[in-house]
Amino acid sequence: MSELTSSKRHGGLGRTLLWVAILLSLLLLGFVTALTVRANPYYSDPAANGISKFKFLEACKEGLHEAQQLTTLKTVLQQAGQLQPNQNLVAELAAEPAERVRSIQTVPGGGWTLTTPADIRIAGQSAPLGQLPVVCTHDKAQGRTDVQLQLPGGL
Repeated sequence: MSELTSSKRHGGLGRTLLWVAILLSLLLLGFVTALTVRANPYYSDPAANGISKFKFLEACKEGLHEAQQLTTLKTVLQQAGQLQPNQNLVAELAAEPAERVRSIQTVPGGGWTLTTPADIRIAGQSAPLGQLPVVCTHDKAQGRTDVQLQLPGGL
């Protein structure tokens, strides 16, 4: 029998070192995870504000597509001859994601508010017609997110 296959060797030291390495790796992974979660810009306390920042941003984006002011703007542009009857307007948040997160403010009593620019474009076209400010608010008491596109002048 060779020395490598001898039944007299048990490999206890190697096995112990392997378990120590695994344990240290798990501890390091837990430490890095804890630091990452704390540094996450989307981290928030949903209980304090009604919903998380991430869900608030998603609700704001969805509400922007359905904003009543977008329908009003479409009607005005069609009447002015700048938009064909078969064309639709699309509004998208113009700010970069990091800017959006930094712009979110808490509301006293619970909730969120965000004021940021939105690009207005014709559906299917890449060039925006312009930008308009949009205000998103989440009321914790009512559990509702409202989105309002700020139209120019008295529209």
